[in-house]
Amino acid sequence: MGERVPEKAQPAIRHGGNLGYARQLYPQAPEPWIDLSTGINPHSYPHSPIPASVFARLPEPDAVEKLRDVAATAFGAPCATHVVAAPGTQMLMPLLAQLSVQRGAKTCGVLSPAYAEHARTARMAGLSVTEVSDIKDLFAFDYVVVINPNNPDGRVIERASLLALAEAMRKRDGLLVVDEAFIETGCAESIADAATSSSLVVLRSFGKFYGMAGVRLGFAIVHPDIAADLEARLGPWAVSGPALHIATEALADTPWREIMRLRLKDESARLNEMLRKTGLTIAGGISLFTLVRDERVPHLFVHLMQHGILTRIFDERLADMRFGRPGEEAGWARLEAALAAF
Repeated sequence: MGERVPEKAQPAIRHGGNLGYARQLYPQAPEPWIDLSTGINPHSYPHSPIPASVFARLPEPDAVEKLRDVAATAFGAPCATHVVAAPGTQMLMPLLAQLSVQRGAKTCGVLSPAYAEHARTARMAGLSVTEVSDIKDLFAFDYVVVINPNNPDGRVIERASLLALAEAMRKRDGLLVVDEAFIETGCAESIADAATSSSLVVLRSFGKFYGMAGVRLGFAIVHPDIAADLEARLGPWAVSGPALHIATEALADTPWREIMRLRLKDESARLNEMLRKTGLTIAGGISLFTLVRDERVPHLFVHLMQHGILTRIFDERLADMRFGRPGEEAGWARLEAALAAF
């Protein structure tokens, strides 16, 4: 077909979640908009009420330590001293790239396709960035990034391959960053327990699986020396009191996590069947998102926007579209109707 997304719509696809701009483009679209442009769980964690004092006071050091203890257990980290809490893993990416440059790194390899911010922040730190499609090609770089499971295609890298890459980085005094932002879904094996040397960093997101992206909380699991460096760069009170309260409760709630994994798996199967009925090819994904590949994607993107549904497409891969999960039943019905009308 050779179609492209209208130029005016380009800002809506830089990242997911830009509903404000989508509304400007299509003000006549039905409300409420359904945001399928992110891989965020539509079923937020049902946390307990937050005491007023948590909003009124600066975050207490004891609360930070408690979160680190709970996170270490939940993630399988060696111990709490290996855990750094930050206002989102997005804040940690440039710090890690800067740290690698200070250690002498000059080159960065990113296993592609990948979340674009890793490459962008590495370039901003002064690294020469190369994106590769085979993990075997990463061994020659100083600073290496692997997303596991991958966003946007759900690719999973085996634990043994990642450990071999980490060992190669140790021998060359390099740094491997494994971004496990979506690993809570249970579709890949974590290597958080192996973050015992200064050559490996494991990133974990809170907001995606727990459906609370607005809390802005992420973690690095690292050697204690790197942990101290990152905490110094972040400065005091890096994580808000409400975030500490919510995450400490949520990460300790193993039953909720197990039930949610099953629910998302069922919803993933439901959506994939709906997409197949539209004639779309499933190209990958996990239980929080599905990637489809079809030459009609640019037209489908606009069609869904006109129906008040925002998805995620990629300006460098025009045939790819990522769908999150609708959440409420009304959203499922609207998506099914919009796809049927395509």
